[in-house]
Amino acid sequence: MGAVERVRSGEEKARDAELAAVQAALAAEHAAVYGYGVVGGRIGKADRAQARECYEAHRARRDVLRRSVRDLGASPRPAAAGYALPFPVEDPAAARRLAAELEDRVAAVYSDLVRAATGGARGEAARALREAAVRAARWRAGSVAFPGLTERPARKVSTDGPGA
Repeated sequence: MGAVERVRSGEEKARDAELAAVQAALAAEHAAVYGYGVVGGRIGKADRAQARECYEAHRARRDVLRRSVRDLGASPRPAAAGYALPFPVEDPAAARRLAAELEDRVAAVYSDLVRAATGGARGEAARALREAAVRAARWRAGSVAFPGLTERPARKVSTDGPGA
């Protein structure tokens, strides 16, 4: 008798997609907690309270996501021992740029979680995306058009050719 391959239901596939998105959000929160440790060491005195508040917000989200992974029947991914920074952080201006970058990355992952989750988890992911977008805007003193989505360079529209 040959091996019988089990067909996964749509519900199982959706649960697996949600679990993968929750694990990705957890990984992003681990990285944000690490990154804010760097930000806190380089940020100017005027921005320390904001950096601390962001650090605490990411720690709280990380802890919620750990519970969510367990609720989905899996083991939460542990934090890495260290994370590569996207650029050197040697002064307060670079610390502010890093904080905005961390928030942009977290927002992008929560955008994926909004798509994968259902019910209350989807609403919570949407709140987390909004919070990250607001924090990013505060750090950069401006916002992006669609937080959580990768920014793409504008395409040049040709005025040559038919209909031009």
